[in-house]
Amino acid sequence: MINRKQAPPIKDAVEFELSLKPYELFKLDNGIPVYVIRSEEQETLQLELVFPAGSWYESENMVAAATNFLMKNGTSKRSALEINELIEYYGAYLNRNCYHENATYTLHCLSKHTASLLPVFQEVIQDPVFPDEELAIYVQNMKQKLAVNLQKCEFVANRHIDKYLFGEFHPYGRVSSMMAYDALQTESLRAFYKKQYTYNNCKIFLAGNLPADMIEMLNRYFGSSEWNGQSHLLRPDLPILPAEEKKYRIFNDENGVQGAVRVARPFPNRYHPDFPKMLVLNTIFGGYFGSRLMSNIREDKGYTYGIHSQIYNFRQTGGINIHTEAGRDVCEATLTEIYKELARLQTEPVPEEELGLVRNYMIGSILGDLDGAFQVIQRWKNLILNDLDEHYFQNNVRTIKTITAEELQHLAKVYFNREDFYELIVI
Repeated sequence: MINRKQAPPIKDAVEFELSLKPYELFKLDNGIPVYVIRSEEQETLQLELVFPAGSWYESENMVAAATNFLMKNGTSKRSALEINELIEYYGAYLNRNCYHENATYTLHCLSKHTASLLPVFQEVIQDPVFPDEELAIYVQNMKQKLAVNLQKCEFVANRHIDKYLFGEFHPYGRVSSMMAYDALQTESLRAFYKKQYTYNNCKIFLAGNLPADMIEMLNRYFGSSEWNGQSHLLRPDLPILPAEEKKYRIFNDENGVQGAVRVARPFPNRYHPDFPKMLVLNTIFGGYFGSRLMSNIREDKGYTYGIHSQIYNFRQTGGINIHTEAGRDVCEATLTEIYKELARLQTEPVPEEELGLVRNYMIGSILGDLDGAFQVIQRWKNLILNDLDEHYFQNNVRTIKTITAEELQHLAKVYFNREDFYELIVI
């Protein structure tokens, strides 16, 4: 009999052995790879198609995002309204996203409705017509949204800090503009679509409770033909041209009560051996609610509701970005405290108690990210799209469990030097 008066033993997250559930790999008849994580916990599934169709590949600004968005807004058989009504009728959700390197289309639905939804999903992917009236609505909406956002200090700060880090003509630093939206033409969108959204550039990621004939249905709708033909893409080599100046102050809203603070620097991406270690150091510094930055600038000083340090993890390069919004009168003081915390990590070893807390937090977060098929397939997607495997995942876990305070202090001395950071305040 269980003794209800005795608490069960507490087990730290770092004591768990983490592993990625292996995926199944299928090849459709036309060669499209399908990566599958099965689960019978719920009667739902997630079907995601990924293409190398991000802003990296566009020759005209905003074409990649506009193409990705408008593919869903009309085919030769259905209007945008009919597509949306059909998807909503089955309680499904068809989402699209465009990033720097890749663009995606993702279907979430009940497993029993898969056969009814795949035909319209096929149309969206293989038969978009990009109606002129839909482009006009898109341009109008995006310009209105941009006009509103440009009044927000945090939005302006995000645009400028990326330009400083990567250069205003690089995809990582290029920003939207009224002129770019006005220049969009349906011919450009159709050309970009025909080049990037082809069968031989497609990868499929599938997770959930799958119908017994799921692979056969995928073959019928996506694997039976060489849709859009072959397109052999060369990843363009684009130079990064960071700004020469390091300090910036921008006046954006004279009636605003708070400003946006950004402190950022370039940093190697996930392929560099220091990257897994920096994930730990960044978490201590500003990567979770109990971080140094939060304890000092939010809890102690009361300058902000929240402050975070984020690691950019792009394919070509990366960066570290410390971002917050604070009262106009304490923005400069916030900068001072940020630099104090950077320096403290260089001069003082992280106490073992704090390091243990962060280890458990990070391992616990990974455990949460592996809870369910949808989360697991996202982990695999990030590895596969970046030409990595499970060894990379295991190396990151091992680093979290074993990194020492001395290693972290050395890392801070290398990457946390004040003169390497760009600083920006927008008020």
